[in-house]
Amino acid sequence: MNPTFFIKNRKRLVNSLGDGPIIIGGYSQLQRSHDAAFAFEQEANFWYLTGIESPSWTVIINGDEEYLIAPHVSEIHQIFDGNFSADDAIKTSGVLHVLSLAEGKAMIKDLAEKNEEVFSLGLDPDASHYDFYENPAPLKLYKELQETFKTVKDCRKNLAVLRAIKQPEELHAIRTAINITIDAFEMAKSSFPTYRHEYELEADFTQLFRRRGAKGHAYDPIIAGEKNACTLHYGKNEDAFIDGSLVLLDVGARYQGYAADITRTYAFGEVSDRHKAVHQAVEEAHHKIIDLLQPGVVVKEYFDKVDRIMLVALNSLGLLKEKNDYRKYFPHSISHGLGIDVHDSLGGPETFQPGMVLTVEPGIYIPEEKIGVRIEDDILITETGHENLSQRLSTSL
Repeated sequence: MNPTFFIKNRKRLVNSLGDGPIIIGGYSQLQRSHDAAFAFEQEANFWYLTGIESPSWTVIINGDEEYLIAPHVSEIHQIFDGNFSADDAIKTSGVLHVLSLAEGKAMIKDLAEKNEEVFSLGLDPDASHYDFYENPAPLKLYKELQETFKTVKDCRKNLAVLRAIKQPEELHAIRTAINITIDAFEMAKSSFPTYRHEYELEADFTQLFRRRGAKGHAYDPIIAGEKNACTLHYGKNEDAFIDGSLVLLDVGARYQGYAADITRTYAFGEVSDRHKAVHQAVEEAHHKIIDLLQPGVVVKEYFDKVDRIMLVALNSLGLLKEKNDYRKYFPHSISHGLGIDVHDSLGGPETFQPGMVLTVEPGIYIPEEKIGVRIEDDILITETGHENLSQRLSTSL
């Protein structure tokens, strides 16, 4: 991304918040094992404002004044791991001033003496649903600001609203990620009978993504044969394929910071009429739901109509025998935003707006029959309707 993109994003955030300094930090590095770290992935809001993909940086925005606070990197770590320099940070972000940690602390103290309020990223409202530890850096910075400023205001929602409407540069990156992903799916489908294990398929997706210039997978790929498809976020990708079963592939490339997210379900060998019927029910629901998407459509009404479509699909398969069977066989949401995060927030809109990109992903999962089917496309809301960005990839079995 050109630094102009990040400069514009910072100005847009300032305009949405009004007066007051903004201080936002990136993620820190996380331990993988003993003295080794995981491959680093940046906090999405910080990346949106700076483009910096190195850990432990902070940005200060105070009207037209902008500064980056660089982390201290010891000489030994520079030798082993390299160093993202001040010049690199300026070139990437368009922020012209880089401070040391000591200089950054002094500036934050000075800002607190002149301003009672500061904007930063508040607590993640969805954290209670996670089954993992959060990256500690954002909360650490938030607590430090609470000790320094009288009031810390959360600007997470403002950033979500800005990020929900994709700019041309973002749409170009998303389209490219999607096209790379489609090419990988088509490669896999053409060679499908030659695969014997889930990991073989994962490996070929990974190779094509990297050879095409994608950073890699936007999320852990799901290659789920037979019963594994009923585990929504299955990620082991280790089992052998079983002849006469279905295989669910949920995979997306990341390109220039942006994600694709596509799912198809394919037959491995000759499958039964029941397998075909479940796939057909999902496929028909999928196309009906996409047709609902238009600018100005009320989000709540969209979800209500989705429920009606999915109830018909489940009923056609004889699955609605008890009150709670709807969520038993369709346990996840139909859509989520797509962008830097694969599950991007749309900012809680009342209606869909042009420039939003979201998924449509109906699924039916029948654990007792070892059948799981999901079909997922990436949809852009346009001024006059919608565009299925992944339509080139067939949804057929």
